[in-house]
Amino acid sequence: MRVALTSFLVLCSCLTALAQSFSISGNVTSAGNGQPLAQAEVLLTNTGTIAKTNSQGAYQLNNLAAGTYTLTAYSPGLGSQTQQVMIGSSDVVLNFILKPLEGTLREVNVKGEREKTLGIGHLNAVEGTAIYEAKKSEVVVLSEITANKATNNSRQVFAKVAGLNIWESDGAGLQLGIGGRGLSPNRTSNFNTRQNGYDISADALGYPESYYTPPTEALDRIEVVRGAASLQYGTQFGGMINFVMKEGPKDKPFELTTRQTAGSWGLFNSFNSVGGTAGKLNYYGFYQYKRGDGWRENSGFDAHTAFGSLKYSPSENLRISFDYTFMDYLAQQPGGLDATAFAQNARQSVRDRNWFSVRWNLMALQLDYRLSERTKLNVRNFGLLAERDALGYMGKINRPDDLTAPRTLLQDQFHNFGNETRLIHRYDFLNTFSTLLVGARYYHGFTDQKQGNGSAASGADFKFYSESGGPSTSDYDYLSRNVALFAENIFNLTPRLSITPGLRYEWINTNADGSYQDQVTDQAGNVIRDETVPEARSNSRNVLLLGLGLSYKPSEQLEVYGNFSQNYRAINFNDMRIINPNQFVDQHLQDESGYSADLGFRGNISGMVTYDASLFYLAYQNRINFKNIPGTTNRIRTNVGDSRNIGLETFVEADLLKLYDCPNHPTSLSAFSNITLVNTKYSSPDKATDGNQVELAPPVIAKLGLSFKRRNLKLAYQYSYTARQYTDAQNSEDNAATFDPSAVVGEIPAYWVMDLSGSYTYKHFTVETGISNLTDNRYFTRRAVGYPGPGIIPSDARNYYVTLQFKL
Repeated sequence: MRVALTSFLVLCSCLTALAQSFSISGNVTSAGNGQPLAQAEVLLTNTGTIAKTNSQGAYQLNNLAAGTYTLTAYSPGLGSQTQQVMIGSSDVVLNFILKPLEGTLREVNVKGEREKTLGIGHLNAVEGTAIYEAKKSEVVVLSEITANKATNNSRQVFAKVAGLNIWESDGAGLQLGIGGRGLSPNRTSNFNTRQNGYDISADALGYPESYYTPPTEALDRIEVVRGAASLQYGTQFGGMINFVMKEGPKDKPFELTTRQTAGSWGLFNSFNSVGGTAGKLNYYGFYQYKRGDGWRENSGFDAHTAFGSLKYSPSENLRISFDYTFMDYLAQQPGGLDATAFAQNARQSVRDRNWFSVRWNLMALQLDYRLSERTKLNVRNFGLLAERDALGYMGKINRPDDLTAPRTLLQDQFHNFGNETRLIHRYDFLNTFSTLLVGARYYHGFTDQKQGNGSAASGADFKFYSESGGPSTSDYDYLSRNVALFAENIFNLTPRLSITPGLRYEWINTNADGSYQDQVTDQAGNVIRDETVPEARSNSRNVLLLGLGLSYKPSEQLEVYGNFSQNYRAINFNDMRIINPNQFVDQHLQDESGYSADLGFRGNISGMVTYDASLFYLAYQNRINFKNIPGTTNRIRTNVGDSRNIGLETFVEADLLKLYDCPNHPTSLSAFSNITLVNTKYSSPDKATDGNQVELAPPVIAKLGLSFKRRNLKLAYQYSYTARQYTDAQNSEDNAATFDPSAVVGEIPAYWVMDLSGSYTYKHFTVETGISNLTDNRYFTRRAVGYPGPGIIPSDARNYYVTLQFKL
């Protein structure tokens, strides 16, 4: 009892000390004449708060918690001075003496280094040439998490990002499937997906699916911005994900990292990178080879990924960078299962002729130029040359594969390029500063899509087999063009209160030009009509999106934020034409529109507690989905109605030992809770849909975890839970009334998974190991309509990995 009481009193004293607020004040004077400097600016680089001196050269920063702070003072025509100060248990006086300007001033960052202690944070109000003020954002710092990085285990990597529904149908980590706030995880298509700030999806407008996922081992951080990203990064409802690659170290000319991983079912992963800085040139590159047999039968894979980056800085004001990414992989796809087969043996496969191949060439050339201390320009040019081949028997999974029949082959070629130019300027406004961002974007996408009969054999033969030697089902060219203008402005009304209005104008043009084979058979399978139908479609539209953000920071450790942004989704290529005898497309299909809103608060307590809680509302109008055609077993893709998603996202993480023993404890034991509650509802003229829950929107997603760190040893435990969800707008269930024997639609039952991982570093060596799905649960997260199914796609059973890293 005495120990418990003592512990409670110590904890209370620590929290009381953390809750106290202090101030930093002082004077700014000129070294030339010793006179006070009026209207000089003192920047608190930890948060970006600026205090201006009065006529006597005095300044003051209030409501600061105990901790270490970095301050920079500057005045026009004089050099800047930076000092670091630590607040203990009283106010601090800190004076600055500014010398005459000599040479060129180095850039003063509006924000200091992001807190990385707990491995998660949010984006600063201004970073580079982007504005994130009042937006819901998360940043995953990869060096601070313990996870299976060799297989891009998204359940572990994104554990602290609120509200993500994750498809775990790819144990190799070749493709990422995540969706947030009740949106489909299908190849992350509801996010604008970027790498180092430029697009990496197949076609950002017409086919926004991501077949390439950057290797986690090569990443510095992952930035996630929710629906309010529509004003700066495209109109998507989900927001934006940006994978930021590592750079070569700036303090040495050469660094080598090699990581070799072995794991369950023949997994072998070799990751090797080099980087460094030589004079004005920074370079970084890696090559990754990954292979494995997969847990299920017929699920082997072989993948090659390479990346090279050069960053040249001829002056302090200019940086030119070039990136090149290459990926080539071949994967056998075991297909889906029906409910009976999954229950009997989830590891089995009833398809052995299905293959998938991707080749990706991604290039980017960027220019960053600092026009002045307050103005920056960023120019991004990017292009993609890529191919995707899907080969296999796509008949319903409850029907056997006819080994004498030709397989279906789909071939896509993507040729895209674009430019995005941004200018950001900081200016004085109402005795403080404000920030203006303006930008323009041009995007040109071209996709050549073919479908027809492939080989009747079982190997990975991606050739058409028909009388003409070409596609026998359809042959289309899809052209998409997009021009966008956007602007946002942070108006700092007071040092604590800001308002950020924004707008985005888009001109969108999509075209389809090609032909498809219209074949009709009788009930005996005899062909009664077979003709080639030419088709040409074009659609242009103008879209204006508006948004508004509000941020209030009562202290440096707390922010209350809210935002409203409109969203838009143009119909893509799959919405234009589906070549499937059981599925049709409504020729009067309309684009989707809507808006998203957030209201929340976030902050931290001296790096020991991080929290973020927010309410969100997502309104989705003219939602595109399948509905049944009365009197038939066929389905039509059409606008089924409107939907709305309301939710609560909560995240909190605390370093328990530092809270108990104050900030000086040498060991870290942190616990986190990431819980999202979502309520969804359809409003539709279709009675079979009206009032239903939105598909792929589990009402509860929860992740809990513990992380232990002492010197070079790290351990992490994670528990993940996802509630039951539907896979179609009609909310089909696995009962006699709505049971689908092909398992394409139905429920995804609730599931939970536990993971354990750890690492230890000794000098140049690091050993990482872990066990995923610790309790060997059988579950699935996806029912596929086409590739890689159709049917239930089981998730991996219990598996392990061991990584040995050498860093020189």
